Amino acid sequence: MATVLLVRHGRTTANASGVLAGRLPGIRLDERGQEQVRAAAERIGAVPLARLVTSPQERCKQTAKAVVDAQATRLRAATERGIAECDYGEWQGRPLRELAKEKLWATVQRQPSAAVFPGGESMVAMWHRAVDAVRRQDAAVEAEHGPGAVWVAVSHGDVIKAVLADALGMHLDLFQRINVDPASISVVQYTADRPYVLATNTQAGDLSWLNRPAAKRARRKGAAVGGGSGPEPVTEGS
Repeated sequence: MATVLLVRHGRTTANASGVLAGRLPGIRLDERGQEQVRAAAERIGAVPLARLVTSPQERCKQTAKAVVDAQATRLRAATERGIAECDYGEWQGRPLRELAKEKLWATVQRQPSAAVFPGGESMVAMWHRAVDAVRRQDAAVEAEHGPGAVWVAVSHGDVIKAVLADALGMHLDLFQRINVDPASISVVQYTADRPYVLATNTQAGDLSWLNRPAAKRARRKGAAVGGGSGPEPVTEGS
């Protein structure tokens, strides 16, 4: 029962100017984005990580580096192409206000499962590869480090929304109901029965509740009727 922290990259120059960056090279975090990822990394720093994987896009690698720098133990970020940005094809590099006038825009909003970007990939293809990559990495982390392990995947808004939709049992056509802001942290725990979404789109707050001693980690036996008592606070020396 490993736990994954899904981290979106911080704000970029393209985000700030309203341009769809896609997989274009040279898209980096702006000053605000750098502040955001430092804050996210500080939150994650309270939790020892078993693994960190990142999208190959530069903005995600910058975000991953901040997470690595905030860890007390040595950790290396590995590239995972399965969580790369969606290939928006001919749409990338264009202003969002211009794209909103395209007929395909309405499809992306209302029926993303039918959306195929010209010269790029379909949203269904993006969904499948991202979910496969996260579940594969999660299984490998648990096999290597045990059920209490926590790891990080640094990716993009639509990719993380797709992974969360899968974990929530939602059809891709509903994934636009999920919001994933820059440098936000969402938390998913996969089990043999089902995924558990523990948090979505968090911008602040203590994450030390994920750092549980091995003796206090227990496998879930289904969802707690009535909601359960929640995690106990971590005390010094526990």
